[in-house]
Order: sequence, then structure tokens, then C-alpha cells
Amino acid sequence: MGIALKRSAISPNIKERMDHSCAVVDAQGNVVAQAEHIPVHLGSFRIGIRNTLKWLEEHNQTLEEGDMLILNDPYISGTHLNDVMIMAPVYQSNDLLAYVVNKAHNVDVGGPVFGSMNPNAKTIFEEGFVIPPTKIQRGNEINREMVALITENFKDRETAIGDLNAQMAANRTGISKIKDLFQRYGSQDVTKGWDKAIEHAEQLAKTEFGEWRKGEFEAFDFLEKDHERIRISVILRVEQDKITADFAGTSEQVEYPINAVFGVSYSATAYAVRSFMKIDLPTNEGFYRLVEVSAPEGSLLNPKKPAAVSAGNTETAQRIADVVLSALGKCMPEKAVANSSGTMMSTLVGGKRKDGRLWAYIETIGGGNGARPTGPGVSGVQSNMTNTMNTPIEIAEREYPLFFTAYKLRENSGGSGKFKGGEGIIRSFKVLSPTMVSIIGDRFLISPKGVFGGAPGKHATVRIIRKGRIREMPSKFSEMLEPQDEVIIMTSGGGGYGKRNSSNQQRASKHG
Repeated sequence: MGIALKRSAISPNIKERMDHSCAVVDAQGNVVAQAEHIPVHLGSFRIGIRNTLKWLEEHNQTLEEGDMLILNDPYISGTHLNDVMIMAPVYQSNDLLAYVVNKAHNVDVGGPVFGSMNPNAKTIFEEGFVIPPTKIQRGNEINREMVALITENFKDRETAIGDLNAQMAANRTGISKIKDLFQRYGSQDVTKGWDKAIEHAEQLAKTEFGEWRKGEFEAFDFLEKDHERIRISVILRVEQDKITADFAGTSEQVEYPINAVFGVSYSATAYAVRSFMKIDLPTNEGFYRLVEVSAPEGSLLNPKKPAAVSAGNTETAQRIADVVLSALGKCMPEKAVANSSGTMMSTLVGGKRKDGRLWAYIETIGGGNGARPTGPGVSGVQSNMTNTMNTPIEIAEREYPLFFTAYKLRENSGGSGKFKGGEGIIRSFKVLSPTMVSIIGDRFLISPKGVFGGAPGKHATVRIIRKGRIREMPSKFSEMLEPQDEVIIMTSGGGGYGKRNSSNQQRASKHG
């Protein structure tokens, strides 16, 4: 499914960066299998699918053979508006066998800014076009009215149509393969196999949790809202056969796009727990049912609709992971890691082409991983809740009126220590026509922390240069650019691990 989606997509964000995810779900809504795609998508499938099935039941609707459901309402799908979700049932002889589902980050879903992640949004209505669960395909026939409604609201019509077709093609691939599986082995054996896979994952996870130190472990950190600090706090309870994360000490929701719907909060927590496990297990319902997450309704991590949430999927997800990883580091100090860069540094650029067509480009920019007990952090990578590739400069320059001036590691941005944090990234470009740029990042004020005496990584920075004048920008902003304006983005380095000993200091001095 994932390969079909990537190969047939139009936007570089999907076909190059692979900002999409796919899953297979049984008839009861349990995640059976997922591709190794985007962590923030994968954990949210469990919440989004259950919300969607509940919505269908409440509205007395069913998905028949040949139907496909589209939605992007974050309060149902579990991430943010750009992550358009398409779900389809799999039938055999009128029996519902399973569902296939995918999410793909559509580069623009409407709203006032190109890329639809509005740094100034107070509600989702200022972020983009909200799609409730709606059939985009009925009985194998495309719902042309729904497609027209979407393409009239997404700024780049051709890209929107191409990417939506790719998503539907991915589901058709999944349906075909699952039907082949059931025809080859029989519905009873396949269903039993799926149940066994879920039970196996559950048993493996219980065995692992049984070996962890029991108790409550607390951690907190902050997100940046202008110069205000927004708290995320967790109490992690490790029991014999499950993990519970309680975010009761977290700030209330804000009129700012850093609220995270519950699907994101669950996903980031499950990711962090999964990362600390030494065994390799299928990440399906068997694992998920042992990870319980609670966050007060109306809080930053479980907001009430219509709070803005676009950056909850990017920045807040990263901070949730940081906090839960820190709490786990207290449970298992021998596995503790320093903070990674802690931001996806979403860069959204767009404007009008010479022929009048609109264009939109999005990039999330990696940074430095935190140092580990066994060695330094990795430099220049996507970390934690993001797992995308980058858009090659050649592709971006061919598709958009941009000229890249630098793409390199940010030297000396990783925190020092016994093991050094990974280096961040410098990525800069000039615009060749009037262009709007929006950036949603973090770690501009609060650097990624080291552990056990390791130094913090260098904080992130964005600069705009116009006619030789340099402006230091905040972590979240929108700005109209003139031709030849240059944007310089410098992401955070990871934190260091442990104190540097004297031999390390002498070696550093010797080599300058």
C-alpha cells in the first residue's frame, strides 16, 4: 500500500518525502499491521479508526463494498487537517473481512496560508478546510461532487487530485492483496492468524514490562508560545503488565496551533514506550492495549473542538515524546538518552506561478539526535515523531521558484559530554518571486537537554535576509517575501550524554 501511494503521488511531499502511512485493520477496528512509516500517524490510527467507526454507528451509516471514506477532521482522524485519511472496507461474499486505511499529508488543504499550517490560528477554521467522514467513493464510483468540493478549497488543484487518487489507489492495492490472502488460506485461518499475531504482541509486551522497574516516574518540559512557556507534564506508571501515562499536570488548551488532539498524545506516548523496549514485536493492537493514556479534556493534549491543532501534530508531538522518554529514563537510567532536536521545523512556502496557478511546498527539517549511553547522537536526521525523507534540492528547484543556498550540518550545535549530541542542519534558500513563508518550529528559547551532566544542544534559529539586512525571526511566524529574500533555517543539535572526563578534554584541546 505504501509503495503504491508513494509511486503514484504527485506532490514531492509524498513521492519524495514519503509523508504518508498505511495500515490494515480487522473487522472490529483493531490494528493488525502497519507499514514502517510516520510514527505520529501510526499510533494515531488506533484512535482515528475507532473514532471513525463510532461516528459511522452514531450516524447510522455503513461502508459497503466499493465505498471509500475520506476525512481530515482532527478531532476524529486523530492528527491534523493536512493528514487526509481515506478508509475502505474489505468484503468477501458479503462478509466484512477488514479495513484498509492510509493517511497522507496533503501539502495544502485550504486556509489563509500556503501549506495550511497557520502559525496565527486560534481555531481549526483558520487552518484549512474541515472534511467530516464522507464517502469519496460509492460502489466503486467516484463521488465527483465531493472531489469538486475538495479541489475548490485546496489551493493546488492538480496536486490535490493527484494525491487523492494515489491514496485511493493505495487502498485498492490493499483490498486486492487482502482478498488474495483470504482466498488462498481461507477466512477462518487468516482471521485466526491475525488474532494470534495480536495475542503474541500482547504477550511479548507483558513479558518486557514485567522486567521494568515498577513505580511512578515524573517528567516535564515546555513548548514556546511567543515568550511564554506552555507546560507538558507526565506521571508515568509502570505496572507488571501495562504502562499508564497521566498528563494531568499539563497546561490548558490555548488559542494557538500547538494543541494536540488525543490521537497525537496517544501516538507520541506509545512511540516513546515502544522505543525503550529491547525486544522486537509487532506494533499492533496487542501492544497498544497495554499503553493507557489520559489527559484532561480541555487541556493542551486533549483540547475541545475547534481549538487549532496543526502544530500539535508536529511540535507538541515531539515534546510529548521528549517528556515520556525522560520519564522512562528515570525508570531505566541505563537506557536514558539526551533530548533530540525536539522540533520538526515545518517550513511552508507558496505563491502564484506566472500562469496564475498557485503552488505550495512544505519541508520538515531534521536536526541532531540526543547522545546515548553507547555513543554520540546521530547528526542531521529526522528524530522521534517524524520519519520522513527530505525533498532533494534538485526536485524542489525544478518544481518551485526557489534557489537553495545551503544544505549542510550545523557544526558544533550538538551538546558536549562524554558522548556528544548530534549536529543540527542548516538549510537556506532564496525565493525567486513574491512568496509567503510560514514556519512553525520550537526549541528557539529552550535548548534540548543533556543527561547525566551532558551539555544542552544549541537552540534553533531562523533568519531572513533582505537586501543585506538580517532579521532574527521567532519560532512561529508568517511573512511575505520579495524576490531574492533569503531564509536561513538552523535546527537544534541534540543534548550530550555524561560529563566529559579529563582525557576527553585534553584530546579536544589538542585538536582545537
